[in-house]
Amino acid sequence: MNKQAKTIAVLGTLDSKGEEHAFVADLIRQQGHRPLLIDVGTGEPASILPDISREEVAAAGSIDLAALMARKDRGECVTAMSKAAPKLLARLASEGRIQGVISLGGGGGTSLATSAMRGLPIGFPKLMVSTLASGNTAHYLESKDITMMPSIVDVSGLNRISRMIFTRAAGAICGMVESELQASDDERPLIAASMFGNTTECVDAARKILEQAGYEVLVFHATGTGGKTMETLIADGMVAGVLDITTTEWADELLGGTLTAGPGRLDAAGRAGVPAIVTPGCLDMVNFGGRDTVPKHYEGRNFYIHNPQVTLMRTTPGECSQLGKILADKVNAYIAPVTVLLPTKAISIISAEGQVFYDPEADQALFSAIKENLSPNVELLEVDAGINAPEFSRACAEALLGHLST
Repeated sequence: MNKQAKTIAVLGTLDSKGEEHAFVADLIRQQGHRPLLIDVGTGEPASILPDISREEVAAAGSIDLAALMARKDRGECVTAMSKAAPKLLARLASEGRIQGVISLGGGGGTSLATSAMRGLPIGFPKLMVSTLASGNTAHYLESKDITMMPSIVDVSGLNRISRMIFTRAAGAICGMVESELQASDDERPLIAASMFGNTTECVDAARKILEQAGYEVLVFHATGTGGKTMETLIADGMVAGVLDITTTEWADELLGGTLTAGPGRLDAAGRAGVPAIVTPGCLDMVNFGGRDTVPKHYEGRNFYIHNPQVTLMRTTPGECSQLGKILADKVNAYIAPVTVLLPTKAISIISAEGQVFYDPEADQALFSAIKENLSPNVELLEVDAGINAPEFSRACAEALLGHLST
């Protein structure tokens, strides 16, 4: 364990939560580390003197703080500071001025602080003590590794319960900054891969080929959160290449399924200039919950009950045409080498001949839209096999290795 003193940002609305954040800052100092108090409040002047003032935070986001506060709209203030704080924290982290961050808050404070924390890379210590930590926290975390700790009582003054919780929180963030991953001599370049149950065989086979070639493969389950996390790692510059075999989350994004990764799915590799292969894996299916959760306007469609909690809906030729164009348009923006591979006999296990989602017209509409909209500068390979066939897995892995070697 590294006991060298680290600097920990203590970020909060010091106008309303100054006493509590100052208490945590003192605990951090007692444990041999340096707290950096950052004020993101927009109410009355804080009684606690910060190390970085609210004006400095606002300036990081080019915000006229005086004009903002004069309007006395708390929601507008929180929104504005939520845009400025991530820029400030990211800059402090990149300059090596902070090695961790902690915050305490209720609804507004949690929203603001976690927005700031999401501006930091994965692996950077982030701890949010919140009144909302026991509920649905997905929209606070998104794809980042923010640790949330229930405050138990409201963050409103110091009492026997809050002192105990804040003391444990201070110990936790100190432990996080002290715990450093030891570098390994055999760290291999990373490949990010997307997988679904319907593409497991393909990804596993391709992964073995890539590992034999000296790469480490990180596999992400294409469940919305998985796709978002993969995109984040790519954007953060942590991977050397992308094996994007399972782009199914775009079907959910287009048609209102439960596993959407948002409209930014497939963007990160292009923006980061990372070599990639892309396939239309599992674009034959849209995911919903139990059968009774499927929207009424989809009645009469081809459904497959995967289990009592998951209902799959087959995409139509018209929808597949739209998805093909989306995929092609996304890939056309890539600046690094990229290959699109089409498994012409099946894009999932259940779209193969004789299976419940077998629909050659829909598949052909998908393939045609990809080919018609794909730039001639993008390599396109058609493989006369299903997506889980050994020859298709090999083609994906070899195409990516070819790009990585150039």
